[in-house]
Amino acid sequence: MFFLSALYAGCLAPLSASAEETGDSCSGGRGKPNVIVILADDLGYADLQCYGARNVRTPNVDRLAQTGVRFTNAHAVASTSTPSRYSLLTGMYSWRRDDTDIARGDAAMIIRPGQYSLADMFKDCGYSTGAVGKWHLGLGDRGGCQDWNAPLPSALGDIGFDYSYIMAATADRVPCVFIENGKVANYDPSAPIFVNYEKNFEGEPTGQSNPELLYNLKPSHGHDMSIVNGIGRIGYMKGGGKALWKDEDIADSITVHAVDFIKSHKDGPFFLYFATNDVHVPRFPHDRFRGQSGMGLRGDAIVQFDWCVGEIMRTLEEQGIADNTLVILTSDNGPVVDDGYDDKAEELLNGHCPTGPWRGGKYSAFEGGTAVPFIVSWPGTVRENGESEALVSHIDLFSSLASLLGAKLPKGSATDSRDQLGTFLGENSEGREYVIEQSAYHVLSVRTPNWKYIEPNDGGKRVWGPMIETGNEPVPQLYDMRKTSSEKRNVADRHPDILFRMMSILRKERNRQ
Repeated sequence: MFFLSALYAGCLAPLSASAEETGDSCSGGRGKPNVIVILADDLGYADLQCYGARNVRTPNVDRLAQTGVRFTNAHAVASTSTPSRYSLLTGMYSWRRDDTDIARGDAAMIIRPGQYSLADMFKDCGYSTGAVGKWHLGLGDRGGCQDWNAPLPSALGDIGFDYSYIMAATADRVPCVFIENGKVANYDPSAPIFVNYEKNFEGEPTGQSNPELLYNLKPSHGHDMSIVNGIGRIGYMKGGGKALWKDEDIADSITVHAVDFIKSHKDGPFFLYFATNDVHVPRFPHDRFRGQSGMGLRGDAIVQFDWCVGEIMRTLEEQGIADNTLVILTSDNGPVVDDGYDDKAEELLNGHCPTGPWRGGKYSAFEGGTAVPFIVSWPGTVRENGESEALVSHIDLFSSLASLLGAKLPKGSATDSRDQLGTFLGENSEGREYVIEQSAYHVLSVRTPNWKYIEPNDGGKRVWGPMIETGNEPVPQLYDMRKTSSEKRNVADRHPDILFRMMSILRKERNRQ
């Protein structure tokens, strides 16, 4: 395991190529374009029109794809949120740490001050840096001990972000307030905030004991603790008052703050990490998006996400900086349909398949857990209407963007990230030799352009609530991805040489420090 203490020892290797350059910390790159990473939440590979979605229109995302390259074999590092986001922002595999599972709303910071982040790299290159939207990587020094009524002793400003307006975790977890620059936004002193993930506060209603108060959404499984805005949550919360969010306004709120950040830094350069919540439960889009998809709340949430993307693009165009802005759009992991709320998402699919050709989904070791949409747009630089079958991973964004800027990375940073800039910009279709994937059950997989290996695991075959296959089997699994994407036929016994090679890749990755 890779532990934080190693970070401070300052002796980790290998370095990326850009880290070995001499001279200024950012020199010899391709200029300093603005960079925006749009990270959707639980958006499936086939949830967008340009990826074959049915029953939902996504004109803004489709237009973004038309101005750039659409990747058809792109992967998140993990099939759940926290480890996926950790890896994207650090260039390190989350499974090298033992504290990157799905974070509670009161988790301590997982990317610790002193650990070099993607935002640190941009800041060192003279960029203004911002994070807006879902965070889910912890806040404060100690988990479960945050004082939400005072400035947090450690927050995003300590890991490279000049500005932040975030949700501490997810919309289905308390605290249900926005955190702006380390403090609760619109704090209401008349309603001090208390959070507990072990027990309820005396006299506070819960979804389990007071189902009559769930006037907006009812749970299908779990999500029956504290009630905020007529919706049951995970965890217990008291107070908040005027600071509490309304779920139907989340997209508007984070988009307005993202737009304001862009306008304030139009003279650039700037880096914006814009992480939306829309498709993650509880799905409760604004009234103006209701009925726009034909698939109920989940489909309407995808329409709302597309609107968010459109607002970002419109702002770039109005500010005259679209041609000098690199936009990367992707999702943190694969999709899940029923993830704990009775929103009729399963019943209203009407032929739509969120994972497209892939088996499994969020939480799973199968491809549906980590195969994600991935679009790169930079007008005038990235070729238009491009499509790439190159095998790519979120893990390589760090070193690739460092290469873009000619950034010199400190020892011990982004150790799993590799420079794939040419591939991301559509200049070649080489891609990676392999990518490593992680399921919610700590099962690791190896994916090459032609093969998929899943290591043995004795866990259950179904996820705790959603009807998704975990991919767990007590025997090694090997799938020939040249013939089918469904991962239905285990051919490990027919190709022992390929199986050995894939197992060796995983063994070497685990042993590499």
